[in-house]
Amino acid sequence: MTTLRAAPPVSGVRLTLDAARDHLLGLQSPEGWWKGELQTNVTMDAEDLLLREFLGIRAPEDTAEAARWIRSEQRDDGTWANFHGGPGDLSTTVEAYVALRLAGDLPSAPHMRAAADFVRQAGGIEGARVFTRIWLAMFGQWPWERLPVLPPELIFLPSWFPLNVYDWACWARQTIVPLTIVSARRPVRPLPFGLAELRTGRSARTRQRAGRDAVPGWDAVFRALDRGLHGYERRPVGSLRRAAMRRAAEWIVARQELDGCWGGIQPPWVYSLIALNLCGYDIAHPVMRRGVEGLDRFTVRDERGRRLEACQSPVWDTALAMNALLDAGLPGDHAALGQAAGWMAGQEIRGPGDWAVRRPSLPPGGWAFEFDNDWYPDVDDTAETILALRRVSHPDVRPVIGRALRWMTGMASKDGGFAAFDADNTRELCTRLPFCDFGAVIDPPSADVTAHVVEALAAEGHAHSGVVRRAVVWLLKAQEPGGSWFGRWGANHVYGTGAVLPALIAAGVRPDATCVRRAVTWLENHQNGDGGWGEDMRSYDDPAWIGRGESTPSQTAWALMALLAAGERTPAVERGVEWLVRRQRPDGTWDEPHFTGTGFPGDFYINYHLYRLVFPISALGRYLTREGPP
Repeated sequence: MTTLRAAPPVSGVRLTLDAARDHLLGLQSPEGWWKGELQTNVTMDAEDLLLREFLGIRAPEDTAEAARWIRSEQRDDGTWANFHGGPGDLSTTVEAYVALRLAGDLPSAPHMRAAADFVRQAGGIEGARVFTRIWLAMFGQWPWERLPVLPPELIFLPSWFPLNVYDWACWARQTIVPLTIVSARRPVRPLPFGLAELRTGRSARTRQRAGRDAVPGWDAVFRALDRGLHGYERRPVGSLRRAAMRRAAEWIVARQELDGCWGGIQPPWVYSLIALNLCGYDIAHPVMRRGVEGLDRFTVRDERGRRLEACQSPVWDTALAMNALLDAGLPGDHAALGQAAGWMAGQEIRGPGDWAVRRPSLPPGGWAFEFDNDWYPDVDDTAETILALRRVSHPDVRPVIGRALRWMTGMASKDGGFAAFDADNTRELCTRLPFCDFGAVIDPPSADVTAHVVEALAAEGHAHSGVVRRAVVWLLKAQEPGGSWFGRWGANHVYGTGAVLPALIAAGVRPDATCVRRAVTWLENHQNGDGGWGEDMRSYDDPAWIGRGESTPSQTAWALMALLAAGERTPAVERGVEWLVRRQRPDGTWDEPHFTGTGFPGDFYINYHLYRLVFPISALGRYLTREGPP
């Protein structure tokens, strides 16, 4: 016989919600937006120092502050990890070590000896990822001849031809183009020290990406292609090479944003600066000056030192904050929401972008993730913004929503699903290149993005449209055997399931449907003993971790929102709500050191500092709405 658990007192839940709501309101900027810190790992800070060293602009005070932050993130075993509580990562540790050597830390220091011991045991520099070895090659610590070749002539391949630059995901595309210039120039700007203590003397290891072994012959094909490219690199066609370098540099310059960034993210930013410098752009050139100065906007300084955000998320955070406040009962005509809506309307992207290569006839509309990223609006931010704006009283929002709906709908892939930045960006040949040993390099449809689109379209009265029907079929086919959904942009199956269940219900799927019941059962079976939910980032690599991990506020909220959407009034829901109530801090927010956002599954993870607040507010607000007034 099951013992029913009493629900937490509604008055206590209301007090918790009100405190969180007030804290969130207090974080709004005077311009109307919200933005939490986007925390990643120390490769951002190490590579920032290496970039400045390469350009000859590394300042002693910046170096000291960044080194202090990097040291503070080192663990007792001498390693640096890619996420809180994760295992030591070889490449991250190599890059952190080199940065600290730049800062003057001696190899004989205990923390450096511990790091070097780990590096050698884990395979040394030879076992590091290709991107790490590219950084080392630029400073004479790795031979260029032992790196995969990316010729700049790729820029001339038409969009229908395999391995053209638009076959890559937008984040990879913006990185690959400048790297073709770097690969062709093969610069060496020596460091004042060597790295013998990080070497094993073995041959470099090629990391095998997930899924690459499915077609064994491809590895041999691409190794042969790489050998051929190395041969061409020794004697390129001079006129073609010069034209390709010019075209690639023009492509890069054309995509610089107003704030100096490229794509609003760190990887293309640093490699674009390096590539343009190699093409003759000195540090005083306006493009270079804007690029370097723009990095200051992404810099966080506090008592622990100086660190660089890999990206900034004001549009995403503002949409989530607006939806959270509305879920908490704030009226749609509240001044804070009106101010946010006005700011969001002003962020609409009305110009062309790389997405138009696959959808040339589609009129623009929608939003990007960042303050400045007009080349790359994304479907996920657009869906979440539609969900927020439609609930707010503001004179400017209806035309904006109409344009966004048209653009978002037109970004459906042929299979009915939706990806983040491009439609039909699914050619897997890119993933098989020897160069691609780190991070996702294509942008296929995902369950979480598709679900957010379905939810937004259903909210706007399109639940029975052909686009939604095809997307729902896509989601049903994507359900895992255990009942969950994979989470591409959040950790992981808890995030995917938390996104899909509300979308299916909004699209008209009955709560008693088999797909819904299987997902509810999966969530209930993966609730932690303390009442919360959590899923460790290791679930992307090790199935044993799927649905398992220390409870976190954001993941507990995702599970609750899914269960509430499915009409659950079970002890599992009450225990989850109680977990949030009991763990709220005195200031109205929650602690969440764990990373619950995903950049590249298996490689790069994010701690969105606002997630710990906005998602619990939405979950508790929806819980109280369903429970009735106190």
